[in-house]
Amino acid sequence: MLVLVIRTLILYAVVVTSMRIMGKRQIGELQPSELVVAIMISDLASVPMQAIDIPLLSGVIPVLTLIVAEVVMSFISLKSKTARRFITGEPSIIIYNGHVNEGELKRLRFNLNDLQEQLRIGGFPNLTDVEVAVLETNGQISIIPKKDARTVTVRDMRLQYAVRENLPYMFISDGVLNQTELKRSGKTEKWLMEQLKRQGIAHIKEVFIASYDENDGFYLQRKGEEDEK
Repeated sequence: MLVLVIRTLILYAVVVTSMRIMGKRQIGELQPSELVVAIMISDLASVPMQAIDIPLLSGVIPVLTLIVAEVVMSFISLKSKTARRFITGEPSIIIYNGHVNEGELKRLRFNLNDLQEQLRIGGFPNLTDVEVAVLETNGQISIIPKKDARTVTVRDMRLQYAVRENLPYMFISDGVLNQTELKRSGKTEKWLMEQLKRQGIAHIKEVFIASYDENDGFYLQRKGEEDEK
């Protein structure tokens, strides 16, 4: 009995350590690959926990192997946009300017009942109150309400009327230009380069984040800027 308790505590420590290595994000928001790893870890750890005749390393080594594989995959997806798209997918805009994107719902096999359920969970039972809805890669829906359906904020209290809130345009992410977002915004690459030059930036690869919002204007953060503070 004592051996079983010790084995269980060792495997418990290994699994907890593994989840810590995977990072805090995995606890609340599992991507598809992370969900697979979490399920496999729980299954692998339970086998030597139940059967004493199975060597403890038969459970520990596969768990550690999965963690190493997940860390490597995370690093690859961090550096490669193509790999990131394949591993985690991309967010899908299912409501834009108050209109439901029927084609995108069909592609995602996401019916209207599912959509309304998620909107109700998000606190928007009325579809007409939603300006933009994005299905994130973890399966959750991010909602931007219309101006007359928003909760009043301090910024709104200082204005005579609430300005229209829309989905910001992410022009540059980790040194990579997003042509799709640039086209959606109606801006040109020449306009973007002019904005960068005003900030003393000569090349897109120097930029970590560059986004544009119709209300708040142009936002930019250099690579390594946060590390320098």
